[in-house]
Amino acid sequence: NAVWYVAKTGIPWRDLPDRFGKWDTAFHRFNAWCQAGVWQRVFEAVRDPDLEWLMIDSTVIRAHHHAAGMNGGADDQDLGRSRGGFGTKVHLAVDALGLPLEIVLSPGQDADVTHAPALLGDHEPGAVLGDKGYDSDAFAAAVEARGAAVVIPPRSNRKTPREYDVVLYKERNKVERCINRLKQFRRVATRYEKTSRNFLGMVLFAAITLWLK
Repeated sequence: NAVWYVAKTGIPWRDLPDRFGKWDTAFHRFNAWCQAGVWQRVFEAVRDPDLEWLMIDSTVIRAHHHAAGMNGGADDQDLGRSRGGFGTKVHLAVDALGLPLEIVLSPGQDADVTHAPALLGDHEPGAVLGDKGYDSDAFAAAVEARGAAVVIPPRSNRKTPREYDVVLYKERNKVERCINRLKQFRRVATRYEKTSRNFLGMVLFAAITLWLK
């Protein structure tokens, strides 16, 4: 309950209402579960995906100044600068129902297609939908190797544009809607966690709640 309250409202751990008990006990439990990979295992346990389609996208999460200053350098914590400002990019794959399936973090300046193979994982969907940022011959070949249709519009500078299912591509809005639902948790909409590990824990926690609704 304490983790849900912090994730939803975005308040500092120290400001947890007394009814949740000692704030540091709640924080240390959350931190320990992040270190042990508990949130990732729970996320994988509650997933029951519809793999008719797999849709991928990313969003830049601005970092609060409280997220800076972790020992080890900014690159170690998936922080970087992009047009969206200083922050972390959340790469997301959702199933045909628009529910989160894979989550990957990177510095804000990373190209979307760089992390596309990780979003594909070991899944075997009927089709993979993505925007022009994922238009890559190598990624398209990887998708086709799994017997999936590539529903990714070609970049304007392609000499031979790839054909794709324009009608099916309209379904890609489901991944954008999923991102908006995740951002209803203020600890996801803005990054307050210093460590990439704990910020991923917050994103996974939000994703778990979407599966449990």
